[in-house]
Amino acid sequence: MESTGNTRLFHDAVIEHVARVAVVNPSQFKVISQSVKKTDKNDAELLALYLAKGLMPEVRIKERKQREMSHLAQTRDLLVKQRSALKAKINNLLSAEGINLKREALSSNKALERVLALPLSPLMRAEACVLVGQIRGLNQSIGELEELIEEEGPKFAGHANLMSIKGIGSVSAAVLLSVIGDIHDFSDAGKLAAYLGLVPRVQNSNETEHSGRITKQGNKLARTCLVQCALVAKRYSSFLQNFYQRIQRRRGGGKANIALARKFLGVIYHTLKKQLGVRRLPQLRPGLLKTGQNLTLSRQLFMGVRI
Repeated sequence: MESTGNTRLFHDAVIEHVARVAVVNPSQFKVISQSVKKTDKNDAELLALYLAKGLMPEVRIKERKQREMSHLAQTRDLLVKQRSALKAKINNLLSAEGINLKREALSSNKALERVLALPLSPLMRAEACVLVGQIRGLNQSIGELEELIEEEGPKFAGHANLMSIKGIGSVSAAVLLSVIGDIHDFSDAGKLAAYLGLVPRVQNSNETEHSGRITKQGNKLARTCLVQCALVAKRYSSFLQNFYQRIQRRRGGGKANIALARKFLGVIYHTLKKQLGVRRLPQLRPGLLKTGQNLTLSRQLFMGVRI
């Protein structure tokens, strides 16, 4: 069947009565959408034909708990973006009156009270009151969602392992696990990186090879979360810090962020795959690795050594 809005409902209803349910990724399978004979019978025959030949681009169906956590995290992200937009609106409102606030000036209830105490015209004060009220409501809703995520997150396999890595908190660990699902679905870290859209587009023709921007396929929230965790993690590792600065000097900050996230994802992959914990980040340089040297797993992860 093709992936639609109610695919998971159908999957859960029939999975106990069949050997396997194959869900097709319509964005990668254009045979049906571009067919000149668009009938249910013809679509079913095409799906059966490509499935029998092993040419079907299938979608991973994760467990119900992981799906629910993913939806919960996406709702929280939506509310956070709405709150940021409202804060930007207040900053623009005050800036027009010559009042410039710092970025963190609206991060607490006391700060919001100070905004309402500013000398504003009646109309602007009314607008500010509405915006502040909306921000307070969003703060409460976001807090409730974060409590749920922190409560349910530890129930996922691998949550404690990810929490052992500096740079990953309880909410971030739950978000990443809800998107990754079963780590054994990926044979190596490169497959996981491709699933999250962190690999470059490749175009090869004869002797010409070109690598473009990252594909950005997969879950955008997971990519954002991974980049944020990696930027925190590099504060505790001279190896990650040096790697980031080296890429930043050559390619710029944006590409350095993605490269750092890609390397940090390798640490996450091996930590989940081996069910291990990384208590602290190693302070190693590539030149210190010698042939036959016995490294701990955590050091091998950060050195990029294949395990």
